[in-house]
Amino acid sequence: MADKHLLLKRYWGYDTFRPMQEEIIDSAVAGHDTMVLLPTGGGKSLCYQLPALMMEGLCLVVSPLIALMKDQVVQLNARHVKAACITSGMSDADIAVVLNNSLYGNLKFLYVSPERLRQRRFIEYFRKMKVCLIAVDEAHCVSQWGYDFRPPYLQIADIRAYQPAAPLMALTATATPEVVADICERLAMRNRRLFCGSFVRPNLGYIVVHDEDKNRRLLAIAAATEGSGIVYTRSRRYAEQIAALLVENGVTAEFYHAGLSAAERDRRQGLWMKGQRRVMVATNAFGMGIDKPDVRFVIHADVPDSLEAYFQEAGRAGRDGAPACAYLVCSPSDTSALKANHAKDFPTLVYIRNVYRAICNYYRLPMGGGADSRYDFDLQKVCDSYVFKVREFYAACRFLEREGLIALPELDEAVSTLCVTVGRDELYRFQVNHMRLGDFVQTLLRMYPGLLSSPVAIDEKRIAKRCNIETADVVTMLGELNAMHVADYHPCPTKPQIVFPSARVPESEIMLQPQRYDQLKQAAWRRLQAMEAYIANDSVCRSRQLAAYFGQGEGVPPCGCCDVCRHAAAPTEADCRAAVIQQLKAARLSPHDLCVMLEAKGYVNVRGVLRDMLDRGIIYLDKNLLHSVS
Repeated sequence: MADKHLLLKRYWGYDTFRPMQEEIIDSAVAGHDTMVLLPTGGGKSLCYQLPALMMEGLCLVVSPLIALMKDQVVQLNARHVKAACITSGMSDADIAVVLNNSLYGNLKFLYVSPERLRQRRFIEYFRKMKVCLIAVDEAHCVSQWGYDFRPPYLQIADIRAYQPAAPLMALTATATPEVVADICERLAMRNRRLFCGSFVRPNLGYIVVHDEDKNRRLLAIAAATEGSGIVYTRSRRYAEQIAALLVENGVTAEFYHAGLSAAERDRRQGLWMKGQRRVMVATNAFGMGIDKPDVRFVIHADVPDSLEAYFQEAGRAGRDGAPACAYLVCSPSDTSALKANHAKDFPTLVYIRNVYRAICNYYRLPMGGGADSRYDFDLQKVCDSYVFKVREFYAACRFLEREGLIALPELDEAVSTLCVTVGRDELYRFQVNHMRLGDFVQTLLRMYPGLLSSPVAIDEKRIAKRCNIETADVVTMLGELNAMHVADYHPCPTKPQIVFPSARVPESEIMLQPQRYDQLKQAAWRRLQAMEAYIANDSVCRSRQLAAYFGQGEGVPPCGCCDVCRHAAAPTEADCRAAVIQQLKAARLSPHDLCVMLEAKGYVNVRGVLRDMLDRGIIYLDKNLLHSVS
């Protein structure tokens, strides 16, 4: 067995492990099921990759997002480690190549989505593979009590029966003790070892800011902080508005959300990663798997539903170990909005049944029909058609997804499909009579042998490369074949999709277990209360507060850099008055901008000091700018 220190140096270039990594690796190599809880930036991927290199056989990695899988594969291949992933965008032939390499080609890492584990073809190959380790990334998705539960993750425990000797490693950055216990149970972890890294980030200052004028505060933070940053919002529209506001004020910025095409999201992410855009304004669709070490600030312009989500997103700042800040900008209406959203997220059984009936009717699915069908899913249009409110409607969809009645896949999983719709004789006559398209069809048949029998996933870019033409020309010719009724071509959808895994059932058969429903609602309420307590806290170090939430509160010293710690060690009001005079001698500022600037430097009660100085005539206000008398 290869030495772990030599492998660390050879493939990663490091001389020493990060905290807990070596113990985690030893656990996996010894054959123990291993639960790993390390914060964002703690080096989780190495924890399963290195022990897999030490052992004989293949490591199966279950990961939730295609972008995550592709990124890991690229990094491993760059280190000269054989790795591949299977995604829904691949042809049957390409999938077959990867599966055969998993059996006979010395492939070391195979990345798949949890949905893949349900497919008979994959299971047939998997049971024959020599598997040394099963790694489950983003394992909090397994737990129904967590903040980001995903039903397909429940399939993972089932495949263990085909590889009973292979140990399993589950990894996540955010999980409470309750969620950790649920993960271990649902993954059937046996003889397990639990490793919880410290949730304390000494270089990261958590700062809660109460300000009704959020946009002005965002601009002030961006102006006062050097380096790149991320701004998180709840809505796509708000993300676009903030990005435009930043650009108008001289800050290079992009917005990012699921409404953009995959290619456009990749382009924008690339600009930000390369430093060509300073700020990314995004919904929570952005950030997972992003390894940009020099993010100096993360701002939440809207309050997240849970501390888990907040901690994970805030943790994308300061991954290089240099000082960074995570700002949560709150207004008085935020907590009431959280409570209102909680009520909307738990619709009644009658409401859920009505939503299911509306969806089936919208897509004209007959009773007992529609299994395995897929459609464009315009959430707003469906809601408008049946007079539903979007938030409650989407919450009902998530419950229907839990029950396996619908699925709402990531847009990145969508693919183009093609199927030849004429017989071989008619196809031959077509090729003879249409030389240009005939040669094109022949190339398609070589690349995708299954075209004559059923729809197959195709890649227009790959076809263009094989034919030595532009991708746009490929799309045009496929459209011609479709118009001539020679083939049935469905371009890759650019809109969100809805899938019906099973046939339509009567609404009366949709049941929710009252106890389970109540437990889910109570768990969400506890997360909301914890978020409220975090916002309201003004006496406990925020790092200590977060660590306590994740079960690590004892013995954590004050961080010294959060807003609570800064307030405790704040300069006196006399110091603040001196700083006001010094600043106004250098430049005249509005009261708001001066408050933001001095608060960022650790001064407290700045507004009160300014009012006192105005009352005493030490400073005065002219055209909304403060001036010093002396």
